[in-house]
Amino acid sequence: MSATVADPPRSAGRPRALVALLGPAFVAAIAYVDPGNVASNISAGAEFGYLLVWVIVMANVMAGLVQFLSAKLGLVTGMSLPEAVRERASRPVRLAYWGQAETVAMATDLAEVVGGAIALNLLFGLPLVVGGLITGAVSMGLLVVQDRRGQRPFERVITGMLAVIAVGFLASVVIAPPSVSDAIGGLAPRFDGAESVLLAAAMIGATVMPHAVYLHSGLARDRHGHPAPGPGRVRLLRATRLDVVLAMLLAGTVNLAMLLMAANTPRGKEVDSIESAHAAVGDALGPAAALLLAVGLLASGLASTSVGAYAGAMIMQGLLRRRIPLLLRRSITLIPAVAILAAGIDPTRALIVSQVVLSFGIPFALIPLVRFTSDRSLMGADVNHRVTTALAWFVALIISMLNVALIYLTVTGG
Repeated sequence: MSATVADPPRSAGRPRALVALLGPAFVAAIAYVDPGNVASNISAGAEFGYLLVWVIVMANVMAGLVQFLSAKLGLVTGMSLPEAVRERASRPVRLAYWGQAETVAMATDLAEVVGGAIALNLLFGLPLVVGGLITGAVSMGLLVVQDRRGQRPFERVITGMLAVIAVGFLASVVIAPPSVSDAIGGLAPRFDGAESVLLAAAMIGATVMPHAVYLHSGLARDRHGHPAPGPGRVRLLRATRLDVVLAMLLAGTVNLAMLLMAANTPRGKEVDSIESAHAAVGDALGPAAALLLAVGLLASGLASTSVGAYAGAMIMQGLLRRRIPLLLRRSITLIPAVAILAAGIDPTRALIVSQVVLSFGIPFALIPLVRFTSDRSLMGADVNHRVTTALAWFVALIISMLNVALIYLTVTGG
């Protein structure tokens, strides 16, 4: 556990000082606009039009609540979520928990490396395997920035990439605005068969991502320390709330743009993959829009795979007190993604399946997070309000029920 530090200066409440406290949530937000989101949202828009707009809105609202609770846990207790689990679990439970967390991390890495490979293929015609290796190599470079220069420069690099991602995916929606009435109609919660449930689970898995939940607690703690109870902590929690709101607003807007782009594709254009979406955007809006989309996807793959490797290292350190060099971990986790690319498996389908795997890992992150942040003996005066706890449990329940429905409908073919 980190040592308690003094309160932040009173100037932390001023606008300029408040802006200086922002950043950790934008790093975590990369997880919400990664290539898995691209595949899931494009597939949802192409197959069901505006039907699943409500899933994106709901998922981002839920993610905002979850990310704030994660950051609050780190700031108030001085522990990351994996460290808090380790402190309260027996060794067999810790090992089992670490096993599922590593499985989720591998699924995360798969989506991000495959997405970067697809982007390099679209931009330069590189084979997917070569693109995957390049994505892994560049992500290693980003991890070197974090390892040698510290968290603030890493935050700046990742936030800059987030801006590139936003421009890349918002461009087509700005150039060819979708139907406002149809988009509003998509806010009504409903499904249309098992495939829509599968995609909804994938979209939620791509938004409320387990590794981002684990990571944010450590990011906030490492950036701001463990402030003592008092006005300084209150100001820091207020700044953290703003950080989360702004980051999730940006991520949610980009996610919605992905779905609307596919749903708004001209009739006769089949958009069932990232590649076909890129081609359809190029045909309808011109090569510049298609280029921006591909650049946004590349930035998404490069940034998210480095953040994912960072999260995996934090999970291992927190749960097992074992540390391996980030670059070695990056090399190891790159192997499954490159193997899938080499096997010739449809990359977009692989991305969607990886997001479903992530969806099953969400309860393992959410349940301990809600329990810890609603424990007065651990959180003191900053314990969750009863309404917050109720909403957080509702989020965990909804996601779990969606996964059960997904299994049932997939098995029965309903």
